[in-house]
Amino acid sequence: MHKKLIIFDLDGTLTESKSDMDAEMSRLLCALLAKKPVAVIGGGKYELFQRQLLKKLRCPGSRLRRLYLFPTTSTAFYRYGTRGWRRVYVHALTKGQRRRISRAFQKVLRELEYVPPVKLYGNVIEDRGTQVTFSALGQDIVRVLGEKGVRLKKEWKRKNTALKMKIARRVQRELPDLEVRAAGYTSIDVTQKGIDKAYGIRQIRTHLNVPVRDMLFVGDALEPGGNDYAARRTGVRCVPVSGPRATKKLIRSLLRD
Repeated sequence: MHKKLIIFDLDGTLTESKSDMDAEMSRLLCALLAKKPVAVIGGGKYELFQRQLLKKLRCPGSRLRRLYLFPTTSTAFYRYGTRGWRRVYVHALTKGQRRRISRAFQKVLRELEYVPPVKLYGNVIEDRGTQVTFSALGQDIVRVLGEKGVRLKKEWKRKNTALKMKIARRVQRELPDLEVRAAGYTSIDVTQKGIDKAYGIRQIRTHLNVPVRDMLFVGDALEPGGNDYAARRTGVRCVPVSGPRATKKLIRSLLRD
């Protein structure tokens, strides 16, 4: 796979859901950056990218210049320069849009007679500025419970995927001018219309002048309905992975090319 640029999803691909990148992944990613540019597109806000990825990435600035970050599903773009990380663009939701999104979730959950889990960890609906995210177990479950929180999220997904997709479809009907996506294990994201991982790939093509045919996208949710599926619409070559362990194996193969 001789590709000029590698794109990774974050949660479930480079890291477990909302978890910090481990030391082995840090070493592998830094080694890959020595060979070719890398972009990361994820649903978390920039501050989460900093905590999960950047604070754990032991890499010289010369290599960080080849790392490109697209948080909140590419509603923003950050790159590294002489003064550190800087924002290239941002597509923020207006206050009015964010209020409408919150009300739409509340309306749909009420109409579906949704019963939330007995125990919640943090806000269920989080305003990320460029994106509003519903998280069934709360935004902070992994921060509070660690690996147990990841297991609970995976368990919730196994039992409630159909319900999550139904909520997403109903919220989309309430917000036809915005983009609603089922994301991650327990989440539903809402952004400006037309912004998803396909949009991020097109921004990579525009800003970095790399043709889509020379990119490789790596993600854990490339199946129809998955939060990485939009990447397939661009024609980019996609490699599905089952989690960070499989991603490490793939990076090792890329390093051998």
